[in-house]
Amino acid sequence: MDYIEVTGKTVEDARTEALIKLGTTSDQIEVEVVEKGSSGFLGIGSKPAVIRVRKKFTIEDCIKEFLNKVFEAMNMQVEILISNDEENHIVNVELKGNEMGVLIGKRGQTLDSLQYLTNLAVNRHTQDYVKVKLDTEDYRKRRRETLENLAKNIAYKVKRTRRPVSLEPMNPFERRVIHSTLQNDKYVATHSEGDEPHRHVVVTLKKKDN
Repeated sequence: MDYIEVTGKTVEDARTEALIKLGTTSDQIEVEVVEKGSSGFLGIGSKPAVIRVRKKFTIEDCIKEFLNKVFEAMNMQVEILISNDEENHIVNVELKGNEMGVLIGKRGQTLDSLQYLTNLAVNRHTQDYVKVKLDTEDYRKRRRETLENLAKNIAYKVKRTRRPVSLEPMNPFERRVIHSTLQNDKYVATHSEGDEPHRHVVVTLKKKDN
């Protein structure tokens, strides 16, 4: 958040005014004194105190500020719910509202792009990397289940036809789901081919040991 400039008869008066404007408490602000002010002589030549104030940075505030600007530009009303997984340095963001399909996009591409941009916005202000994960309407879970079923069906097809199958291009998360689902299959193997954004998974029969 950018600094705001506030004046008052004294620094303390200016600080109080800043707290009212920002709607916060004194432990949540950063203050820079520009002019201490002076009462002058018998009120003559007095100068007001001037301070520059902003709210202290929090990851939650940064996420909400960035996403709210995006949603305002999209003319969407979206509720933003944030929870922290501090052990893994992950911030989970749940988005709620009408027309969430617009935010998901085709195969989650819009949601992935928004997640990428949110991570960029947040990590400009942090020393340690923080991973922000966006989700809405349980899309991530539903997409994982769809990919797991797809992987099993493709594996069955490869075993039956004994021919390799190339899947459609997927993002890194989706490719990992395919790989992990089939990693313990005795009869098929998986590998990725191509360059982003056209990188895709290929499922093949495992070669028999001689």
